[in-house]
Amino acid sequence: MFERLGPFISRNRWPTLIFSGAFLLVSIALLLRGGLLTTGHIRGLEAETAQAKVTEVLGHPLATTFVVIFQSDTLDPDGDAFERAMNDALAPLQRDPRVLSVVTPANAPPFLLQSLTNSDARAALAMITLRGEERDALAAYPSIRAELQSPTLHVTATGQLPFVSDLDRTLEKDLVRAELLSMPLALIVLLFVFRSVVAAALPVGVGGLAVVGAIGIVMALAHTMDLAQYTVNVCSLIGLGVAIDYSLFTVSRYREELAAGASFDDALNRAVSTAGRAVAFSGAAVATGLSGLLFFEGSYLSAMGIGGAIVAALAAIFALTFLPALLSVLGPRIDAWKLPRKAVAPGTGRWHALALRVMKQPLLFLLPTLAVLVFMGTPFLHLRMSRADVRVLTQEVEARRGFELLKRDFPALARTRHVVAVEFPSSALSAEHVGALYDLSRRIAKLPGVVEVQSLVDNPNQPNMSRAAWQALITQPPPLFAKQIAEAEALTARGNLALLYVLTDGTPDSEPARTLVRTIRADRHAGDGSLVVTGETAMDVDTTDYVLARAPRAVAFVIVVTMLMLFMLLGSVVLPVKAVVMNLLSIAGSFGALVWVFQDGHLFVREPRPIEPSLPVLLFCAVFGLSMDYEVLMLTRMKESFARSGDNTAAVADGLERSAALITSAAAIMVSVFSAFALANVILVQAMGFGMALAVAVDATLVRVLLVPSTMRLFGSLNWWAPAPLLKLRRALGFGEAQRHG
Repeated sequence: MFERLGPFISRNRWPTLIFSGAFLLVSIALLLRGGLLTTGHIRGLEAETAQAKVTEVLGHPLATTFVVIFQSDTLDPDGDAFERAMNDALAPLQRDPRVLSVVTPANAPPFLLQSLTNSDARAALAMITLRGEERDALAAYPSIRAELQSPTLHVTATGQLPFVSDLDRTLEKDLVRAELLSMPLALIVLLFVFRSVVAAALPVGVGGLAVVGAIGIVMALAHTMDLAQYTVNVCSLIGLGVAIDYSLFTVSRYREELAAGASFDDALNRAVSTAGRAVAFSGAAVATGLSGLLFFEGSYLSAMGIGGAIVAALAAIFALTFLPALLSVLGPRIDAWKLPRKAVAPGTGRWHALALRVMKQPLLFLLPTLAVLVFMGTPFLHLRMSRADVRVLTQEVEARRGFELLKRDFPALARTRHVVAVEFPSSALSAEHVGALYDLSRRIAKLPGVVEVQSLVDNPNQPNMSRAAWQALITQPPPLFAKQIAEAEALTARGNLALLYVLTDGTPDSEPARTLVRTIRADRHAGDGSLVVTGETAMDVDTTDYVLARAPRAVAFVIVVTMLMLFMLLGSVVLPVKAVVMNLLSIAGSFGALVWVFQDGHLFVREPRPIEPSLPVLLFCAVFGLSMDYEVLMLTRMKESFARSGDNTAAVADGLERSAALITSAAAIMVSVFSAFALANVILVQAMGFGMALAVAVDATLVRVLLVPSTMRLFGSLNWWAPAPLLKLRRALGFGEAQRHG
């Protein structure tokens, strides 16, 4: 197949380029007309089920309500001037049909009134609720926020909607900045490698084409799927790296064949038939790794896996079609604007000498390298995980700034809030069920860490009211209290559902908060009703459990499929197993460093926090495939040499010499691209960029340069062994030894 692909592309170079250009235009159109991206959801979690019950009680999703903090340098929030300024700022929202309600100190229910003002801080709050589902409210929020202006008061918005909106904007800025940084850095590395401006520009062009195409497809899918904003960052992060790498492999082999005396057409055909095979298998390996995310069905991780697999596939496709077509058109102009370069004779390079030195004393290099990787990985043993919240943003971003103001000036409202939804077989307001709610409230109030329980049967001004008194008050309210009870019911009960709000002082990701959620869930009975729990901590617990439950299957799938692919490529059962073990070691080292930096708070991290649950899975699936790029390139070169000489030691030295410089260059490109993302303002993207950059750096240095030669020497000719029946099956499938590898 690959032997025929080069001549086919060469004959049809102009149609290939025209088709690629048309694809780019369509991708741009899809990007501009794409759907709305979200923070992503995981379907089927208990916390999400409970949120649906909360929506049923309140009449709107809890997340569509956000808080606006009004502050003054001089005015008292209880004074008329402050109230007028606040009402003037909110007036446009009162008239906006997208706004469901505006609650201020002037119209708040009595039980909320005191919590909405702080005279010492000269601040007051308004609670804004938007119409529609969370997705609709998120789309409307930026323009509604723009209406909130005051020449007199400082206005700051926070809450779920502001957080998601600000997160999306920050991710977009991070993406633009990362691409503006990574492209020039990659170009500089390529210029250093190729010593030709034209040759260096080609991989960057392929990378841009693959990334724009993938993002365009992702944005089109957003019309019908729930896709997280992170998906675009993943496409850009992975797409730039692999597309440039694949192009680097192809162009390097093309120029190597030219240097050996081949004609332009022959060099192109050989490059596609040799490096093209490595590119195709590498692309399949990356796509396979990211396909492991499909095991997280019903979640944003699955969508991210689709996006990552698409960009990996496009990178390989364009490196095998668009790039050869460009090379065919350019011909001798591939070396235009050439820089001076020192030639190195085969068998005399430093990589050849290093390989021989490592293989001369393999254990001397193997054991210390293994020790370093194990030591790097040890912090991963105390990994803690938590979902992203407003604290992943820097304090310059409004939603985070508002959260800090809320925590400082309105600590009661900033407390961690667990929402318990109780479903009864009949009306929640019957005497029997009011009594059950009373019992449940008092049971929860006694749990460690609980500061307060807010519900229909709780009143801080009447802490000693009996169960019977509450039953009588709710079922037969005196006229004097009827309005107050009706207001409380509107926030806590509807039909056969009732809500209890459990407040704690710990952060949502703290272990006491998690323990509280599990303790409440341990006894789900409330009379003849049953309860479910939601809130930030409940989402944390459920998300972490969801990821941990599916991770083993995803990891097993990626490992098994990758091993099968490597067997088909190499015809060995030893090398695939060894490659997987090497990958796991490099990934373990990068995971440990990730925990040490971001969770434990070392180096440049000012605000350490638990790792986002999706990050280890996403990193594993991405890095496992990316590491196979180098494994495939190096091992195919070694196998090619072994097929010629039959000498394992010489094959390893020759393969390392011919691929190590290329791998180092490719790794330098990957590291520069990923490091640009490590400068992001969102911790999740920052951690992912850092983790991938470190994993690639470790893989290209410690693993490929030291571990691979030492283990290849220790295994000797066994490296290339496979049982005869498997080799027969491999040949029957068209992957026999008659094919040439490269």
